Amino acid sequence: MTRIQRQRDGGAGPRRGMGVRIMWVALAVFALLVAGEAGAQPVSPAEVLLFETDHLARTPAPAALLYDFRKVSNVEPGYSDTVALDLSRENGHMHARLRFLSGARKRELPDIDDAHGNPVLLGFLEHDIAEMKRLTGGSTTYFRKRIRMALANAAQLSRQPIAFQGKSHEAQVVRIQPYLDDPLHARFEAYIHKTYTFILSDAVPGGVYQISTTLGMGESGRTFKAAETRMGGHAGAASQGTASQGTASQGTASQGTAGPGKANPGNASPGAIAAGTTGSGAAGAGPQARGPVGAAPQIEETLTLSKVADPKR
Repeated sequence: MTRIQRQRDGGAGPRRGMGVRIMWVALAVFALLVAGEAGAQPVSPAEVLLFETDHLARTPAPAALLYDFRKVSNVEPGYSDTVALDLSRENGHMHARLRFLSGARKRELPDIDDAHGNPVLLGFLEHDIAEMKRLTGGSTTYFRKRIRMALANAAQLSRQPIAFQGKSHEAQVVRIQPYLDDPLHARFEAYIHKTYTFILSDAVPGGVYQISTTLGMGESGRTFKAAETRMGGHAGAASQGTASQGTASQGTASQGTAGPGKANPGNASPGAIAAGTTGSGAAGAGPQARGPVGAAPQIEETLTLSKVADPKR
C-alpha cells in the first residue's frame, strides 16, 4: 500500500489555516487514488517508483534540497522561481517542510512527519492540477483520475543518464500522456498531447531529479522518443532548448474556451486559454515563448534539483 505520510500534529497552527488542511487532504486523496481503487488491480511499476519508494532513505538530514522551477508559455507570461524542501530528523523520523514557489505563486503546504516519499512529487502534481483547473475550468477530481489511470495503465518507463553536480548518474524515467486516449478528450482538446515526465535516481538527494509537463509537442508531431532525443540523453537539458522558448511577443487573439463543451473561437471566457496572449510579464520573469496570434497553446513547466544547502531555520 502507498505510504500515507502523516501531517505534523503540532505544525498546522492557526497561521496555516484551513487552506493548508484542505491541501493536505488533497495530497492524501491523490496518494490513495494512485494506490488503486480498493485494490482492484496490481500497483504498476510506475506507481511503485513514484509513490511507494522511500526516496528520502539515503538523504542525510538536516539538509535543504533546492529546486529550480521554470515556466515557458505562449498563453501567459512565463517565469522562473524556486522550490525548497527542508529535511530534519526528529525522534528517528524524517520531518519534511516543502516551500513551493514564492510570492503570489506560493502554495501553502503542511509540514510532514515520518516522510518517506519526496513531497515535491505531490506538490508539483497538485500545482499542475490547480493550473489546469484555472486555465480550463475543469474538475480537479477529473484531472487526478486521468493522471492516476495513466500511471496505472499507460506509463512508459526507460533509463537514461543525468548530470548532477558534475557527475553522471543513471536515472529512471516515467512518461505519461493522461489525456491522449481520454474518451472525453473533446472537453479538453488542447490538452490531448500533454506529456508528464518524471526523472528519478537513487544517486541524487531526495531521489527526484526532475519533473516536467509539456503541452504543445503533439502539434509539432513530436513523440516520447523525440522528446527523449530533445534531452540529448541528459535530463539536465530537458528544460533548455525547447521549441517553445523564445522572446515574448505581444498577442491579443483568443483561442476560445478550453473548458467543458465545444470551444467558441474568439469568445474566451475568464480563465480559459487565450493562445497568443503573453503580455510583458513582471520584472525578472523567466523566458517566455513566442506566441503568434491564433497559435495552439504551448506550455512547459519544469522542476529540476539544483543543489543541496543548509536548511533555513
